[in-house]
Amino acid sequence: MQPIITTFGPAAGHAHAQAHELKIWPACFSAVEAGTKPFDVRENDRDFRVGDALVLREYEPESEQYSGRSITRWVSYIMHGGSFGLEAGWCVLGLSERPPLPAGIHDTKLW
Repeated sequence: MQPIITTFGPAAGHAHAQAHELKIWPACFSAVEAGTKPFDVRENDRDFRVGDALVLREYEPESEQYSGRSITRWVSYIMHGGSFGLEAGWCVLGLSERPPLPAGIHDTKLW
């Protein structure tokens, strides 16, 4: 599967924000969907950035097929590997249910 990478552009408020389509196993998908797993550990082979959209597609590893369910989360924080026991080249991504506000907007009442 080829990764899907889409640049959003400055109108979205994040000039370098991208969308990444990623596989996610059923147990992790359910936990992200329920809000009990607001993070993901990934190899940082895509240069993830705060503001990026992650399209998480539920993937069944036993059958090697997608279930058809997907969910979108946005990167709110990145802890890069090389410290805190996380191997270099890996990262922990903080996940947000809502996209980041455009640059210069700090209050959703104004949005």
